[in-house]
Amino acid sequence: MKILVIGGSYFFGRVFVMLAAKEHDVTVVNRGTYSMEEFGVRQVRGDWRDPEVWRRLTERYDAVVDFCAYQPGDTACALENLAGDTARYLLISTVDVYRRGTGALLREDAPLEDRSFPGEAGEYILGKKALEQETRLVCSRRETAWTIIRPAILYGPYNYAPRESLWIRMAVQKRRIPRITDADGFFQLVYVKDAAQALLRCLETPGSCGQAYNLCQDGVTDYEAFWEALSQAAGAEAETVSMTAEEAAKDGIPLPFPVYAPESERYDNGKSKRELGISYLPLGEGMRRTYNAFQAVYRS
Repeated sequence: MKILVIGGSYFFGRVFVMLAAKEHDVTVVNRGTYSMEEFGVRQVRGDWRDPEVWRRLTERYDAVVDFCAYQPGDTACALENLAGDTARYLLISTVDVYRRGTGALLREDAPLEDRSFPGEAGEYILGKKALEQETRLVCSRRETAWTIIRPAILYGPYNYAPRESLWIRMAVQKRRIPRITDADGFFQLVYVKDAAQALLRCLETPGSCGQAYNLCQDGVTDYEAFWEALSQAAGAEAETVSMTAEEAAKDGIPLPFPVYAPESERYDNGKSKRELGISYLPLGEGMRRTYNAFQAVYRS
């Protein structure tokens, strides 16, 4: 299969490229900050928002997988200027597009958010929602099959976002792991390799065309479960320091997940398991693998 990847040098995209390149012919389009050629892929360097980049790509691709679409117009720029052709387009969206505060278990057919929120987070949510609509319109016009992927909070090796990696850094370098005693929030994670494998399953499953999929762990987790998984991964290397969320904030400790219940949502992963045959790695095993990947970096 010939796959064109937009982005692909960071975290989720990087892991996908590493897996896909083992079995498929992969071309990566990005700014070239990090070389991907060591994985046996072709790398086209350029700004993906520049139409001229796409006009240089004259081959036919079985699929385009887009990790870089964040604002309206990104999907249209790529697909409408691609000199070659593609049979499929996969948009990486997010579970954050669902309407918040309903209290419902959010499935793929749940209403999407239509309210504006301040700051970068609000801009990101509405941008992804607009891109989902744009994907349907552009792909329909071009007679291109589409699939929308909505991951929950991704974690795992190569994660550059300030989440579990910062807590692992505390465990390795400061030999301490915070235990937040008053957090009643909950959240859902997804191990990055599980998410990457789900994309490959989509490309291999014709029935996934015209569908959206939530990617998330079974059930929910919370700060207590997160602390327990990280503590088990670290073993005797780090001690537990109990504190409230307020004390953590004063100490400059990041709380990267929803801290309180009103901020929390629940997502259903049943469709991805049924239709794509995905099984999700338990948090304890995923955190062990993530800890082992990062500890060498933080000890160097």
